[in-house]
Amino acid sequence: MTTTLLIRKDRLQDTRWRTEDDRPLANGQVRVAPDLLALTANNITYAAFGDSMDYWKFFPSNEEGWGVLPVWGFGHVVQSLHPGVAVGERLYGYWPLADGAVLQPDRLDATGLRDAAPHREALHPVYNRYVRTGADPLYRGSDEPFQVLLRPLFTTSWLIDDFLADQDFFGVRRVLLSSASSKTAWATAQLLAKRPGLDVVGFTSPANKAYCERLGCYTRVLAYGQLGEVAADEPCVYVDFAGNADFRKAVHERFRDQLKYSCAVGGTHVQHLGGGAGLPGPRPALFFAPAQLKKRTADWGAEGLQQRLVNSWRAFAAQQDREPWLQVRSHRGRDDVQAAYTQLLAGRVDPSEGHVLTLR
Repeated sequence: MTTTLLIRKDRLQDTRWRTEDDRPLANGQVRVAPDLLALTANNITYAAFGDSMDYWKFFPSNEEGWGVLPVWGFGHVVQSLHPGVAVGERLYGYWPLADGAVLQPDRLDATGLRDAAPHREALHPVYNRYVRTGADPLYRGSDEPFQVLLRPLFTTSWLIDDFLADQDFFGVRRVLLSSASSKTAWATAQLLAKRPGLDVVGFTSPANKAYCERLGCYTRVLAYGQLGEVAADEPCVYVDFAGNADFRKAVHERFRDQLKYSCAVGGTHVQHLGGGAGLPGPRPALFFAPAQLKKRTADWGAEGLQQRLVNSWRAFAAQQDREPWLQVRSHRGRDDVQAAYTQLLAGRVDPSEGHVLTLR
């Protein structure tokens, strides 16, 4: 039996559980039990942009109007009809928010495999790759919860920092970040803070302002209502992790031509999502991390890219070891998992906490 959380695509607060018999595996398939999954603001972005960015297509629900939320995490193989994948093997990757998943492994090597399920063929390959923990340079068994919470977010942050540096920060020295308490924004700010001469300004809710200041990576932390405290006559770029259309409009109207680049990374403020057409200054772009990943793979080769990312991740993880800022909160079973999703969607989650899920 497999239990899956279903989410109404047009009313993300509506959820229900579905339990169904496992279908028999075909030759070449494997069944995995995802057993440690992360739930972060990143997942709310997946739901908010589920149709426009194809996130609902990774794990089709086969029920009209309902979607299955993709989540990052670890799982172990419980059944295998593929000669190259052993029962008990541990994999890191992209799973449905469920206690079971079927993969069709392809392009196997010592480091991992690809899911070659036909419905995923046209979807971006970065989400179809599964890493074998036994050959993973980022893996450390003792800190799986930290990895499952921050690894995909850190990769996005690393690519944002790299993209901005690759563009010479569009000729500016000030970067504005919304949703400053979110883990992706925080990791981005940590990386940007290492760039000499950058003014990194984080915006957050009044309730999270003190927390963001304690992180130590922002030059300044301001509440959303304090936008007017940033000089309008100095050039800047805006990286939007919240997706709040009202604040995006305020940023564009304040800085106008002094805003040299504006991009959206996430959509955690789901009640305030909106487009960017007709705003002063540059048209907001959607930052799609896999595109920068593809560019850097071409620039440096797969091994060169991986080594740079590994080195940066290790430095980031070492900082967490020295100055822990993230408290892991575990949720087990249907009711607890469902409640964690509901609270995150409503924005009622302490930013200092990271939430990991186990269904069984």
